[in-house]
Amino acid sequence: MVKGAGQERGTPGALYTADERKRRDASVWTIVQGVLAPVQFLVFLVSLALVLRTLSTGEDAWAADASIVVKTLVLYTIMITGSIWEKVVFGKWLFAPAFFWEDVFSMLVLALHSLYLVMLFAGVGSTEQRLLVALAGYAAYVINAGQFLWKLRMARLESGASTQAVPA
Repeated sequence: MVKGAGQERGTPGALYTADERKRRDASVWTIVQGVLAPVQFLVFLVSLALVLRTLSTGEDAWAADASIVVKTLVLYTIMITGSIWEKVVFGKWLFAPAFFWEDVFSMLVLALHSLYLVMLFAGVGSTEQRLLVALAGYAAYVINAGQFLWKLRMARLESGASTQAVPA
């Protein structure tokens, strides 16, 4: 049987066992992820504006390209540190049951960003085609960020429920 979130976690639907929660709370990688996530989102917003500007005006493709490269580097950084976090907390580099589908979608985000880099550095496709691949990567990133925000909310609700359940 494949185990998913909530199985062998003490309560149905729980993201973390008590030991996983302790490791999560004690890990420096939790802080790293908490800092990198909003940085990545800010880089995404700036880059999105530059990409949309270039697509609409045809101007400053170099700025859009540079911003996408920066966004991709931040993405690789958050993915590497996130896999370290997952190893520390769950004992697996990636695809821990509690975050399996988020990791699957993260691979799509990485693939699209990597395809953009290949197109840029190999000179494949037009500027418009390259930027459209970047936008596809950005759309996937928004969905993936939503998945992680949902899990963050679930974890906070779970933490609140565990602190409220005080024995009489």
